[in-house]
Amino acid sequence: MKLINWLSIALAVFTVVLTIVFFGWWMMKDRIAFGGEKFDQVKWMQASSTIQTECKRGDMAYDLQQHILAIGSPKEAVTVLLGRPSYEDTRSIEYDLGKCMHVYHGLLIYFDENNRLMNSRISSH
Repeated sequence: MKLINWLSIALAVFTVVLTIVFFGWWMMKDRIAFGGEKFDQVKWMQASSTIQTECKRGDMAYDLQQHILAIGSPKEAVTVLLGRPSYEDTRSIEYDLGKCMHVYHGLLIYFDENNRLMNSRISSH
């Protein structure tokens, strides 16, 4: 009986620790996976046409998202900064980041009805 109680407690502690580790990683994954470099506009533009590296723009995506793209920026300013998007519809644009961590990723940028930046996120396909 004592062994069952000890195993139950050990399993509960293991589950809590595993949950904390998983959600900690989940919260930091964009910074870890896409935060390797500062945004460089020239490098960003050149990377759109290269296939030499799989994760061609991914290393700059976090810095771009967190420090360069400002809420309320006009869509025209974003496209001047980043160039022609890989995908575009009426309220969003997406830039190909390449194959990062074995999955294709993009930087999705959302705009409001006045074409002002509302939000951005790194998506996987």
